[in-house]
Amino acid sequence: MKRALAALLAVASASCGPPHLTLPSGAGTPAEPSAASEALQQASRCRGVRTLTAEIAVSGSAGGRRVRGRLTGGVERPASARLEAVAPFGQPLFIFVATGDVATLLLPRDNRILEHGRPDEVLDAVSGVPADAAALADLVSGCVTPAPTSEARAFGDTWLRYASGAGDATYLRRDRPGAPWRVVAAERRAWHVEFGAFLTLASGEIPSLIRLTSPAAAASPFDLKLSLSQVEVNVTLKPQTFTVQTPKSAQPITIEELRQSGPLAQKGDGR
Repeated sequence: MKRALAALLAVASASCGPPHLTLPSGAGTPAEPSAASEALQQASRCRGVRTLTAEIAVSGSAGGRRVRGRLTGGVERPASARLEAVAPFGQPLFIFVATGDVATLLLPRDNRILEHGRPDEVLDAVSGVPADAAALADLVSGCVTPAPTSEARAFGDTWLRYASGAGDATYLRRDRPGAPWRVVAAERRAWHVEFGAFLTLASGEIPSLIRLTSPAAAASPFDLKLSLSQVEVNVTLKPQTFTVQTPKSAQPITIEELRQSGPLAQKGDGR
């Protein structure tokens, strides 16, 4: 297992990605309710994305190691996801599928399988990012919208920040007054995200560049850039997309074994 997964988390010479957005700081001013509501409606057009498939180039760092890899992915709202870690040749390094709060991870090259796991725990163990299927759908579609109870604060004419009592924040930005609003960043307990290089599609705008970072106090930090290509939205995905054909000879692996034997358990110097 370590050999196969280490191929995905190979040492890369590339940098972690573009500089972070400079987000507005300070208290701001209370946003006018009707204007804030209209801005949020514009930025929430992405909710029209029911399904999304893409090829995803991954680079950056996780667990103290530089990473580079390529994924094929598909999501379907409200909470179904599939990720395959593509190898240069042969079988995928891993296949991750999740529906609701149940996930399966198959390691074809090691003939190991983890079944009935929690999606956020399984994805955290294999990639360093604790996101469940619903969060993945929001992240790849750029649709991380604020909670209804969030308070909107304005920073000039081009920034809005929606913050909740739970400490979450979502940032909307527009290029100039009169231009449409977009969700460009969000801060959540388990991860922070920034969106850029938006693609204009019939269903709205989709970011083709996503930067995921861990909170400052994270025990296992990550800083990952996801570059999406071959994006298709609202295509029909068959039910078997979110299932895994389990070989009868596959041996079970636990989440603890995955954490202990996977590449994220290795020291940052590779020893």
